[in-house]
Amino acid sequence: MDFISHLIHIKIIPFIKKWHLLNTVLGAIDILAITLAFQCSYYINYLSTGGFFFTEIEFLVLYLVIMPFWLLVLYFINIAEIPRTKRYRVLFFEYIQSALVIGILLLIIYFVLKMAWISRLFLIEFTFLGFIFLFIVRLLEYKVFKTYRAKGYNYINIVLIADDLSTPFIERISSSLEWGYRIIAIFSESGQVKEKYEKTIILLPEEYLSVLNDLMEGEIIDEVLYVKNMVIPSEVRYVIRSCEELGVTFRVKYQDDRINLTNAIKTNIGNDKFLTFINIPYNTFALAIKKIMDINVSIILIICLSPVFLIISLLIMLTSKGPVIYKQSRVGLRGRQFDLYKFRTMVTNADQIRQDLKAKNEADGPVFKIKDDPRVTGIGKFLRKTGLDELPQLVNVLNGEMSLIGPRPPLKEETKYYKRWQLRRLSVKPGLSCFWQIKPDRNSIKFEKWMEMDLAYIDNWSLRLDFIILLKTIKTVFQRTGL
Repeated sequence: MDFISHLIHIKIIPFIKKWHLLNTVLGAIDILAITLAFQCSYYINYLSTGGFFFTEIEFLVLYLVIMPFWLLVLYFINIAEIPRTKRYRVLFFEYIQSALVIGILLLIIYFVLKMAWISRLFLIEFTFLGFIFLFIVRLLEYKVFKTYRAKGYNYINIVLIADDLSTPFIERISSSLEWGYRIIAIFSESGQVKEKYEKTIILLPEEYLSVLNDLMEGEIIDEVLYVKNMVIPSEVRYVIRSCEELGVTFRVKYQDDRINLTNAIKTNIGNDKFLTFINIPYNTFALAIKKIMDINVSIILIICLSPVFLIISLLIMLTSKGPVIYKQSRVGLRGRQFDLYKFRTMVTNADQIRQDLKAKNEADGPVFKIKDDPRVTGIGKFLRKTGLDELPQLVNVLNGEMSLIGPRPPLKEETKYYKRWQLRRLSVKPGLSCFWQIKPDRNSIKFEKWMEMDLAYIDNWSLRLDFIILLKTIKTVFQRTGL
């Protein structure tokens, strides 16, 4: 698509990519489509009234009730994000499904609340137009991102375990650039695979499968795919254990539809069926709510706390030289790095001074902490004690790099010293707060205990747990137990 090339040329898509605005843009487009459908239905049925629906309080309330619910339905049936390999007819039926759910909800509201003042034709038209507008924009987005991925963006890093009969699948993955899969390495004894791909892809014999552990530790690997025609149970068990330890997704190709494992979910890549093993939270409905809450709460907090942002910024500017916001590279989901934002609490050359203070480090493990850190400014001590220095990370949450609740994102040099079992904390999106942050004596907690607490969060994750941690985080701010 020349249109996509033009967007890349004028730096629109690179800008969205750089600032991680994809989720925000897609969500805004969905909201716009639903709003347009509501307005069109209102205009058609209430032509004599004219104007916009939000001038009528009853319609505005109905809109505010339906809008978030429809978005939730889209997340729940897993069509809110741009698919990689879905067929158009699958998308069509999924959007019909979302429209039917909304239509049923509207009818229930209509009859239960006896809303005779609303035309039933309005409800039918809104449901139909909502389906049409959402489906059209998703088709356009699907086409845009196919081209975008084909140009090398938005990819998933995968490792394959293959045999002679795997070459058609490898060829589909390699040639279907719009799917956005990047093959990092292939483990195979196949002469065909070796002859065809050894010059372009890292090829390793299956006898070196133990190297997979080191590969996943050293490289950003999102998924491991077992695509051999003949499944060797011992190999599969070994790879599953390795992937589970690090929180990497493992898929094994299958053909028998009667297969049904309680610890695996059935997924597709193109026309190929896979059993997918994920050792991280995978409750689609709950994760959808968590994502929506991250976006909504971060927007609300940024707006409501804007006076606090301004006051803190002025205090930093008046008490020390340097920028108000401190930007630092951190490690996020699957080892990908991003820029974390904080209010500056130290002198501007703090990173250089740190080298001279290494001998005074009071924390064990790779973490660096000093109780009375001489680099911290006067206002910085207050900000750290209350946790207010972390507020700019609401922008990271809005950008999709972080969540409100999750393990804290580490520095790259810290992860180099992680033990293998500790790397699994990178298998979920990092957060503003977690178990460690709500402990009053958190700086006296040993590093390994901290890591165990993060993994306990991952293993026991639920929306209820997130809500409890959020409330305790607010309590920690007011009690000023941050140091």
